[in-house]
Amino acid sequence: MIVAFSLSPMSTDPDGSVTDAVAAAVRVVRESGLPCETNAMFTNIEGEWDEVMAVVKRAVDVVTAASPRVGLVLKADIRPGYTGQLTAKVDRIDRALEE
Repeated sequence: MIVAFSLSPMSTDPDGSVTDAVAAAVRVVRESGLPCETNAMFTNIEGEWDEVMAVVKRAVDVVTAASPRVGLVLKADIRPGYTGQLTAKVDRIDRALEE
């Protein structure tokens, strides 16, 4: 499965920055060893249900430690029997654009 998720911590910083809290969550994801990527809006992670959800929970936990309130947006592509789809889906689109 692929999960795209975004955490929105409440900021107590005078300029509204949430960089440190978000960086802590991204660190959890990257240290998980699961295939992942981060863009300006979401972090995508691929693996089995239990391992992906455990990483999302740990990411929420580290952000909650720094923020009194956290919003979570999560979208999942559940396709049993398929792996490597984090890049394969994009590769298929790129090939179609080349035709």
